[in-house]
Amino acid sequence: MGYLIGLVALGLLFLVLHNFTELNHKQKGGVVAVFALLFGAMYLYNVRSDAQRTQVVAIVLKYNQGETLTCNGIEVNQSTFSYSIGTQTFIGREGSAHNALLISATECR
Repeated sequence: MGYLIGLVALGLLFLVLHNFTELNHKQKGGVVAVFALLFGAMYLYNVRSDAQRTQVVAIVLKYNQGETLTCNGIEVNQSTFSYSIGTQTFIGREGSAHNALLISATECR
């Protein structure tokens, strides 16, 4: 829905530039192209963020189900690491071989 509004705004920008400015056609096209690139970059950022969020949710679910994860070549499970929701990191438990080691959930597979 938000992207549809962005496209409508882009169309309105084009109409305003076309009818109410003294810019030539090349300048008008440049302004519209810059805004189109901006909207495109925002869309790609959102797609990437959604994919990363989905990946982290799947990793945390596996961790909470007691599975062992591999993160940067290190085995992560509930007995050796705790999970910090706020920072989305695994923290090595005291007394384990990985005491106080921080591993981002995005680095796990």
